[in-house]
Amino acid sequence: MLGWFDMDYILMVMLPGLVLSGAASLMVKSAFAKYSQVGTQKGYTGAQAAQVLLDGAGIHDVQVVRTEGFLSDHYNPSNKTLALSEDVFSSRSIAAIGVACHEAGHAIQHARSYAPLWARTALVPLAGFGSQFSYILLFLGIAMNFKGLAFAGVVLFGSVVLFQLVTLPVEFDATARAKRLAVESGVIYPEERVGMDRVLNAAALTYVAAAISSLLTLLYYLMKSGLLGGRREE
Repeated sequence: MLGWFDMDYILMVMLPGLVLSGAASLMVKSAFAKYSQVGTQKGYTGAQAAQVLLDGAGIHDVQVVRTEGFLSDHYNPSNKTLALSEDVFSSRSIAAIGVACHEAGHAIQHARSYAPLWARTALVPLAGFGSQFSYILLFLGIAMNFKGLAFAGVVLFGSVVLFQLVTLPVEFDATARAKRLAVESGVIYPEERVGMDRVLNAAALTYVAAAISSLLTLLYYLMKSGLLGGRREE
């Protein structure tokens, strides 16, 4: 090994990860920049659109609030707040409507006890612990050629991979709900779905890229620790 970051890591994990995440990020920024300049015919703001979807679903205990940061929009199930960034909260663009409706989709998932969302929420503490300490165990296990220690690190990192995989259906479902409900609720017209779809589809790719990168990292660690493909080379 050429230190902790060897050539296998660069070729198997780092480069593919940079390409995937970079491409996904560029697609999101490009789609958002384009459709943030295109207003909707009905003129709802992002905050109003989210509220329409929440009201339509019979959800009256979720607060729509502003938050700082570019595309920092999120739904927090612990305090039932739907936080929208400045570029989304007050904007009347197709891009803003898409993002706001997507986050409203998460609130609806929560209210409907959508199983993957609850699973992801439950995995947050374990995935956080795994992301912090798995590398230490893996490094020591590989450096000392101690497979038991390396295996413990792999298991911990596996929780991170599992979190990323469970995130996919959560995000895909929220996107599907947003696309359907934005039209059904009258927030946008059917012909405006094209721009909204492009923004949300591009955003979904960022989660796909993260999941693939995590899987590649797990495969790398399995190989380097000798847990996959026999003993590692000294």
